[in-house]
Amino acid sequence: MKTNKDYSENLKQSGLKITKQRVAILDILDKSKQPIAAEEVYENLKSNNISINLSTVYRTLELLTSKNLVLKVSIDGNSKSLFETNNMMHKHYLICTECKKILDIYYCPLENYEKELEQETHFKISGHRLDIYGLCPQCQKKINGGKNNI
Repeated sequence: MKTNKDYSENLKQSGLKITKQRVAILDILDKSKQPIAAEEVYENLKSNNISINLSTVYRTLELLTSKNLVLKVSIDGNSKSLFETNNMMHKHYLICTECKKILDIYYCPLENYEKELEQETHFKISGHRLDIYGLCPQCQKKINGGKNNI
């Protein structure tokens, strides 16, 4: 977990002014277990008595995204953009289509396949994205009347 000093250093290295709001936003995103919407960041700031407008949260998230400190995540079926700190880690997600819970997949199942594709097609692959959709165990129980199909 990062400290306020780490966030301040990241902002400074990106050429951004260090403000209480920017540090707080980075802290909220870093502590979140999954990508979150700007509205959730705003509510969290308010509950921590940090004065800020929702429009300022959006602008700050876009600025932090442009400086590569934050990643913007778009999930199919969700009109809202979600945000997370950029920990320079390659990530994939498992997403519940019912409750919208998002879980990180902690390894890349496509690494070897990507290398094979490059050799086979002579295509220089610069990246990929993988989101897997389904029902989490809790939603399966809810839908199946308390029975779990795992």
